[in-house]
Amino acid sequence: MLGAHSNSTLRGDYARARPDYTVDQDMAAYSDTDRRVWRQLMRRQCAIVRGAACDAFVRGIDLLQAPPEIPELARVSDFIAARTGWRLVAVPGFIPDAVFFAHLAARRFPVSVWVRRPDEIDYLVEPDLFHDFFGHVPMLLHPVFADYLAAYGAKGAQAEALGALPRLARLYWYMVEFGLIDTPAGLRAYGAGMLSSKAETLYSLDSPQPHRIWFDLARVMRTDYMIDSFQKTYFVLPDFEHLYAVMHDDFAPLYRRLADTPDIDPATRAPGDRVYAPHASPRHAADL
Repeated sequence: MLGAHSNSTLRGDYARARPDYTVDQDMAAYSDTDRRVWRQLMRRQCAIVRGAACDAFVRGIDLLQAPPEIPELARVSDFIAARTGWRLVAVPGFIPDAVFFAHLAARRFPVSVWVRRPDEIDYLVEPDLFHDFFGHVPMLLHPVFADYLAAYGAKGAQAEALGALPRLARLYWYMVEFGLIDTPAGLRAYGAGMLSSKAETLYSLDSPQPHRIWFDLARVMRTDYMIDSFQKTYFVLPDFEHLYAVMHDDFAPLYRRLADTPDIDPATRAPGDRVYAPHASPRHAADL
């Protein structure tokens, strides 16, 4: 959801959006085509994620019962709120950064209400209902990741005041949209961007082409990302507790330190990178 976008070029209907960009989800407005696309995507991705996604994601999908029909967000919201305090809010699509961060900080996750077209089954630029629901909502049921996401949202106001939103946005991109995690069973995906995509799920785990680097906050904030192709670099967590722990730090000194530091091309490695190897501690990973 992060990014500056003009409403005139966006897919969603913003005419009925409230000041906080929430809208009512009109279940009757979904067409037969919308419902068919939803069922096709749900069947396909559910078949892929077992063995590719981390246990927390799979448990989340199971708890949500992998809805075969387009879900009513308000009802699912009550289910999640009883477990981790998060609620789902329907939005037209991309929303302004400040509004997005405010929702996250209040444990409200924005979910786009529209469904992609049949010709966009494999790829689309904007997040639709399937991306937001299938990709993001299962992880809201994991207590530690749910706490991380709220803490991340609370960082938005400071980043905006310091002109550091692009740095903070990279943390969302690499850790929420395209995150990988090391597990006893091997490398697993949990990011919404790959788990809502058949091709990138498999690519992120199996392809020899991308770099896989152990998570380091400064490295993530220095790294550009790809919006129109598979990622060239993925960052790997040892566990979700590690990710949540860094949110207790004041990011202001890091923003100042990185202000005059050149960005890193995601297609390259950088000095000091700790390259991921299965079952190796990040403290003992091979350096560049």
